[in-house]
Amino acid sequence: MRDSSRLTRRAALGLTAAALPVAAAAPASAATAIGGERLARDGIQTSGATGLPKKLTARSWLVADHKTGEVLASYRAHQRLAPASTLKMLFADTVLGKFERTRTYRVTDADLADVPSGSSLVGVKPGITYTVHQLWQGVFLRSGNDAVHVLSHMNGGIAKTVAEMQAKAKDLQALDTHVVSPDGFDHPGQVSSAYDLTLFARHGLHDDDFGAYCATRTANFPAGGKKTFQIQNTDRLLTGAYGLRPYTGMIGVKNGYTSHAGNTFTGAATRDGRTLLVTVMHPANGGNEVYKETEALLDWGFGKGSSAKAVGTLVDPLSEGGASASPTPSGGTKGAPGATGAAASAEDGTSPWRLLEGAAGTVVLLAGGAFALRRRRAAVAAAKSREDDGS
Repeated sequence: MRDSSRLTRRAALGLTAAALPVAAAAPASAATAIGGERLARDGIQTSGATGLPKKLTARSWLVADHKTGEVLASYRAHQRLAPASTLKMLFADTVLGKFERTRTYRVTDADLADVPSGSSLVGVKPGITYTVHQLWQGVFLRSGNDAVHVLSHMNGGIAKTVAEMQAKAKDLQALDTHVVSPDGFDHPGQVSSAYDLTLFARHGLHDDDFGAYCATRTANFPAGGKKTFQIQNTDRLLTGAYGLRPYTGMIGVKNGYTSHAGNTFTGAATRDGRTLLVTVMHPANGGNEVYKETEALLDWGFGKGSSAKAVGTLVDPLSEGGASASPTPSGGTKGAPGATGAAASAEDGTSPWRLLEGAAGTVVLLAGGAFALRRRRAAVAAAKSREDDGS
């Protein structure tokens, strides 16, 4: 277990450029009207169906129909929590279509210099030439932060990639999400929600390459020269690892774990022509619990949940004609979860640091950078107690 907040000077500089503080701006309330008013309420939301699993311990979860976007049931759908590597779905939504699969790239030391200590790694090495296809296998199968950082540098750098991810989240109307790093590794203020993660998965699965990568169980990864080694997908419902059986109809999508975030998982499965999406965030116990609760919710959705009436909807991206939905004003929804105001809840992982959002190619403002770096270092020092296993 390693200190999740320990950053190299290079990484701190890169993250500072991507996340300058906005003066006097507190994080928006996690309670939003995105997807429907009921999704901003506290407590379990369902209608027209019974039999929901009774022993769910997750701090937030959601079940939705992939095709229609209807949310069939949810619990604190907009609560902001640390996403861990499930944030890599947004990274893929943002960067996957930029490079041809057959393009090759020779990795340098600089490409890996800002990978945080304690990260999950696929085994990318400087001096080896990889195809873009192989790097994406490293991202999806092994949750490799090294592969994420190489692709980010190919994309113009960490700061540029973070800004583009935040802009993509805004277009998807994932307004609970605040991006600090492209890999999902724990950093102060990096948060998402069950609703947003489900949006990322739904959008990604419309892309054939995204769907193929998250459904791949094993692959051979370059080890230098003509040598390779096998990598296996860390999605236990897909592979059946660690005592679990493969879930019938499972097609992905992405799991994540850090010792701060706990376990988080967004899964998709298809039965009888119907595809359901389930996101489970931070169950009480580690290990297989996140998969067991996902499995239970999928079983409900394909069974008794078939008669459920929508309690909300996964909205369409603004760029695809989605209607803009405004956040509920702070305190506007009784019992809604999430922190408000400058003193945001440490439990929910919120922070007064805000990313300067912008579309691809946005020039990140550097004025006041020295002050921002000092603030960042102070935040890093304050987070010394958190540990991370990097998944």
